[in-house]
Amino acid sequence: MAADDKIVVLTSVGSEDMALDIAQELVENRCAACVNMIPRLRSVFRWKGKVCDDHESLLIIKTRRDTFDQVVETITEIIDYECPEIIALPVLEGSEKFLNWIDNCLDGGTGDISE
Repeated sequence: MAADDKIVVLTSVGSEDMALDIAQELVENRCAACVNMIPRLRSVFRWKGKVCDDHESLLIIKTRRDTFDQVVETITEIIDYECPEIIALPVLEGSEKFLNWIDNCLDGGTGDISE
């Protein structure tokens, strides 16, 4: 199984509730096979001329390139950020079972690796 169509998307949001809303929407609509949520990250960034120091939740989204536009659309519909972080990273390698599982989840399967 080739990994070249798989991506990991990163986004950060202002609350755990928003993170959960995005994660559930992405998985339910088969835009992502899995979303890991890391709560309470501390982010330091420049915004509108000042340095900000905020707590956010990070989402790590496992999906394919062909769902990226849907992922972006879902995030931007839910998130309340003016300029949301949405970054896709290529998956260079991965275990065959895991890569197959991603395809199974996104292609309508049950998530059972024996399918």
